[in-house]
Amino acid sequence: MSELAASKPETTEDNNNDNDSLTPSTFLKTVLGRPVTVHLSSSSRYTGILSCLDGYMNIAMEQTEEYEGGQLKAKYGDVFIRGNNVMYIATEKKIK
Repeated sequence: MSELAASKPETTEDNNNDNDSLTPSTFLKTVLGRPVTVHLSSSSRYTGILSCLDGYMNIAMEQTEEYEGGQLKAKYGDVFIRGNNVMYIATEKKIK
């Protein structure tokens, strides 16, 4: 049996032991309470601290800045973004 185990080819599961796959759900859980940028379908983007989100991608943020065309448009304390407007959420740092 040890010969079979030794000759077993490596699978992608074996290769991912030290770098587990980051699913969208895991990613969103890890960025709660951290700075993120939310890109909207209107090409606006919001940067701030992700404080809450739900299954519909409705997002609550704190210390938020709104950018349009790469220029700062406004600063807000708290914002709520309706999920159907969200294209994606990004972080500046790589998540481990």
